Amino acid sequence: MMPNKDEAIVTLPRDPDAGQLVTPAKRLLASWQRSEEYGVSADEVEPMWAGSAKTDSLFFQCGQEVLTGLYSTLANEPLSLMLTDSAGLLLNRFSGDTSLLRALDKVHLAPGFAFSERDAGTNGMGLALADRIPTLVRAEEHYSASLRTYTCAAVPVFDPVTGLLEGSVNITTWSRSSPQLLLALAESAAGNTSALMLARSQGRKEKAGPKGGVFRIQRGKLEPAAGTVRRMSSAWTSALDHATHALASGQVVAAIGEQGSGRATLLAQAIRQVRPGDRILSAAAPAPGDVEAWLSLWTPELAKPATAVIVENVDLLPAWAAQELHAQALRALSSLPVSPAGSAPTLAWAVTAERLDGIPHPLAGMVDTVVSTPALRERGDDVMHLARYAARQTRLRDINFTSAAEKALMAHDWPENIDELFTVIHAAAVKTETIDISHLPAYLLGRRRLQLTRIESVERDEIVRCLSKPGATVSGAAAELGISRATIYRRMARLGITIPR
Repeated sequence: MMPNKDEAIVTLPRDPDAGQLVTPAKRLLASWQRSEEYGVSADEVEPMWAGSAKTDSLFFQCGQEVLTGLYSTLANEPLSLMLTDSAGLLLNRFSGDTSLLRALDKVHLAPGFAFSERDAGTNGMGLALADRIPTLVRAEEHYSASLRTYTCAAVPVFDPVTGLLEGSVNITTWSRSSPQLLLALAESAAGNTSALMLARSQGRKEKAGPKGGVFRIQRGKLEPAAGTVRRMSSAWTSALDHATHALASGQVVAAIGEQGSGRATLLAQAIRQVRPGDRILSAAAPAPGDVEAWLSLWTPELAKPATAVIVENVDLLPAWAAQELHAQALRALSSLPVSPAGSAPTLAWAVTAERLDGIPHPLAGMVDTVVSTPALRERGDDVMHLARYAARQTRLRDINFTSAAEKALMAHDWPENIDELFTVIHAAAVKTETIDISHLPAYLLGRRRLQLTRIESVERDEIVRCLSKPGATVSGAAAELGISRATIYRRMARLGITIPR
């Protein structure tokens, strides 16, 4: 039976030793509600068998190595150490306690079984993956009675380069055991796994995580990049037309695509065409510690008429926050005046995400139309339009580009999309009135998708620096670097360096 809402907020179980709440009330209540909606049995857990797990990912290899080392120091403890993938599928299991292993087998807490919330209800690993933050679930907090013999601590692991959720580290023990160190152990193992993944990622840079949601309010004016929209590629304008028609008919639109591809700008431009006088409230999903404050900002804003809402990166929201935002939206819609027949609704909604299946329940149920936002590498005709726009925004006047710089910009595949392009152009535009290859970062002149070690990256940057000087020649660059002409050609080929002329 699901706990009463008031009881869940006031009387959640506490750690008798620490005197602190074990799991925040809102998260636990929201997880129980989702478990009930998913139809999970409250008596006996019945997880889905998904077959043999794939073990060729960098996450699994690093996590396996970390847990193997941790297990060697905890072999005599009544603990089970596990990895799951991002869908909650158990990938491995370590434990030296045979009685614990037999008990875990009875509830199918074993490799090959899925323990997401949808499959097994509220549990440590399922809740950690749903809310994307470290989680401790005590015995009595499990949704299914068959899991209340255990206490579980789980911590999500994100790819340090891409930022994508890879899975979780989970530590399970008997309910009677002290849980005080469980979460600390799981957090340490997850952190070590992420660090090992970064060390083995061939010198790629660590991606910064969200630093907190930013609310932006736009009133009756053109959105970013609107000045170039008439000159943009057909791939962009087709997506814009799709979003505009859907919003005009009162539908909730999800712009799907890679981060930095212009999803929020696409939606804002479409909203401005449909509702030129409305204000646009756009907010990005916040860092985990800022979720409570982020949600509180919506309450007074959603009740105001003539408002359009864009929730950016909604797939990064914790599941409980998505539920709360959905409830706020429903309350706001019920409190606003009914729109006249044939007119657009008083409150317009749109969201962005990388994939449709990443939008958390129940926000996913609000989406009526999905618009695919093409990545920048799929619309090469837009690169120079956007580059000139970014340069003009930086210097407040037109900035020139040499043909060599244009070729370098057009040849790059822009893995971080428009965000990367704008960063590159801004850094170049503050230095010069005419952007040349000498003002561009060295990696733009290397072969696409070539992964270099840190030493190779330094070597590439030095060669590019010498070759990018006005009037530079290969022979002159070789002399400056103290190597032969044949050597510099070999290194240019190995490092994928091409200098547009």
